[in-house]
Amino acid sequence: MSASDLAQVLFTTPLQASDRPTAERVRAAIHDRLRCADPAGCAARVAQEAGDHPDLYAARMRWALETVAHSYAPCHLAAA
Repeated sequence: MSASDLAQVLFTTPLQASDRPTAERVRAAIHDRLRCADPAGCAARVAQEAGDHPDLYAARMRWALETVAHSYAPCHLAAA
């Protein structure tokens, strides 16, 4: 999975930027979400949130992308 895919999955978890989650917690939340939902379902939920809350969407997605980048080493992203 790409960093973008992982960010979409992270976006759909209950984690918040204010939680200041560790890399381990981020990876666990993504893993748990993928066990319960497929990536296409996560993408659909992200799209729904973007439509319902465009004012909040950009900031949360930016956080998700940055958090994934810091939580996964480049070699893990290629293998994920």
